[in-house]
Amino acid sequence: MPDVLLTTFSAMPHGEPGHAVLDLELARRGISSRWVRWDDADVDWSDAGVVAARATWDYEGRLAEFLEWAESVEAAGPVLLNGSAVFRWNTDKRYLVELAECGVPVVPSVLVDGRDDVRAVVARFGRAVVKPRVAAGGRGLLVVADADAWEPTSPGGPWLGQPVVESVHSEGEHSVFVLDGRAVSQVRKVAAVGDVRVHEEYGGSSMIADLDPVAAEVAVATVRAVEELLGTDLSYGRVDLMRYDGRLVVSEVEITEPGLYLDVIPGNAVPFADAVQARL
Repeated sequence: MPDVLLTTFSAMPHGEPGHAVLDLELARRGISSRWVRWDDADVDWSDAGVVAARATWDYEGRLAEFLEWAESVEAAGPVLLNGSAVFRWNTDKRYLVELAECGVPVVPSVLVDGRDDVRAVVARFGRAVVKPRVAAGGRGLLVVADADAWEPTSPGGPWLGQPVVESVHSEGEHSVFVLDGRAVSQVRKVAAVGDVRVHEEYGGSSMIADLDPVAAEVAVATVRAVEELLGTDLSYGRVDLMRYDGRLVVSEVEITEPGLYLDVIPGNAVPFADAVQARL
């Protein structure tokens, strides 16, 4: 059994995009690793030293199963980076409301349980984003200007309501990678014309960017706030930031399975390998 098991899902059996640079970086340090599906029943998790949720991007439709798996890995003995309690908190976008209550600058976020709540969100923000609280990759997100015309793609909810942040088309979204409490790199993502999602499958684009000191400061402070709130240390995370009302605010905190964008920033392999090595 390798020292490290890097978990993925069936659509990417060999690992996340750009994974080869991480594989090589771990091997350079004498750390053996292997990519496995998180739901592979034939994997014996107990023999690994470290398990990392890397590209488990089908969890949204199988959340209970995914969280049960994370707990079972911890019970088997390996170090699960960030851990099941963090995953449980982070896979429900309710966490954005909790962070705002802790004083973290966040895109204004409102819990939505039905059409009456959508009416209130539209009345407050005008054009609003309504998205499932358990979702990844922008799936299920809708821009709503008329609550009566809202037809959710995830019936039953719950959802999260936010204003449309128009700067996503110009300045874009800034993703800052924080590993072991230190901001190490940044990606800039811009949505396509007519969409608010920055993901490539919707026409968005991603590019390496210089690490902005202000963005880095907000990202590190956000991670520290999460650590204090949850009473734990985070091995790695990605903090997504957007400019709203003239300042950078948090749009997402990805600490369950954040893509490392190794195909855009191959250098991210080094601090991630540092984090793994420190826990072996």
